[in-house]
Amino acid sequence: MDEAEQQRRDAPAVAPSPHAAFDNDEFRRAVEHAKLDAMKELAYGASHEINNPLANIAARAQTMLRTERDESNRRMLTAIHRQAMRAHEMISDLMLFARPPRMHKEPLDLVGLLSRVVEEVRPLAEERGILVEQTDPDTEVDAVADPVQLEVAVAALLTNSIEALDAGGEVAAAARRIDDLWVIVEVSDNGPGVPPAVREHMFDPFYSGREAGRGLGFGLSKCWRIITEHGGRIDVDSGPGRGARFTLWLPSNSTDQ
Repeated sequence: MDEAEQQRRDAPAVAPSPHAAFDNDEFRRAVEHAKLDAMKELAYGASHEINNPLANIAARAQTMLRTERDESNRRMLTAIHRQAMRAHEMISDLMLFARPPRMHKEPLDLVGLLSRVVEEVRPLAEERGILVEQTDPDTEVDAVADPVQLEVAVAALLTNSIEALDAGGEVAAAARRIDDLWVIVEVSDNGPGVPPAVREHMFDPFYSGREAGRGLGFGLSKCWRIITEHGGRIDVDSGPGRGARFTLWLPSNSTDQ
């Protein structure tokens, strides 16, 4: 054995990379999971810190309104109270994203649930000159889900589409069965679409796509959180200038979770 060969044999073993056991997809998923955990903790901690002063501001404005007679001052106090409550709603969305409440699943009809939510968002759509239509099969579409949380998720999705449109835009919503395992809620619009660079961040709670022509806010992250907690997923089919179609996949009534 020559000297070079002996040196190679005597050399200490090189420690494997901590990511050697991961392929690229696994490593990417691990990074995404860690990022999500960090965002959830930040969201929950920040929410608690911000909520207290917001509640104080809203309460003080409401108290002053009771005795204020000057119309100009009343308008200012009303604006302060309204904006404080708006911020409080955003904080509530963040807290739901970070730590959603425990789900109470039950069999429900998606067609009926979607109909209620469409009527709930219709005033917003009419105010903006936007048509919202529900196209459903005649039969029920059963799922196992938390009705309260699912209504929140579907409302967030419909509101996102409405806010993406100009006057004259259209939003279509439907619920249907795919097979024995899955049912879907589909919301599509003829808005500006979602560019590829925005799509990869659109469910992040601190990301806004308004510069791309479509506001994202907290609504989509809240929707994503609720659907994934149900064991489902969200698919997005979109592109610049060709609208967007969001599909919520949920376990059907035949697969009790």
